[in-house]
Amino acid sequence: MDHSNHVRLSPTELTPDVLEGATIYGADDHKVGKVSHLHGIGANSQIVIDVGGFLGIGAKPVAVPVRDLEFMRDEDGDVHAVTAWTKDSLKAMPEHHH
Repeated sequence: MDHSNHVRLSPTELTPDVLEGATIYGADDHKVGKVSHLHGIGANSQIVIDVGGFLGIGAKPVAVPVRDLEFMRDEDGDVHAVTAWTKDSLKAMPEHHH
């Protein structure tokens, strides 16, 4: 996916209403997971990503700093993010417990 024309989100847009459910694309530009929820708001928050599973069943939640993700909107207005993490590197992280 070419992200060059996608509009980057401002720090004030990094809120649960905007980010929850957003698709995350990894270093290889493949889908690696979806945003489950946030801890905190803005630049110092953590994003909990559901990795793996099928239709949300069996997915492993992992937490990463929001600074490790670049959130943007595509031409249709859908929010997604890109990261240097791969699906395998995210799966290797400790599971996030609420």
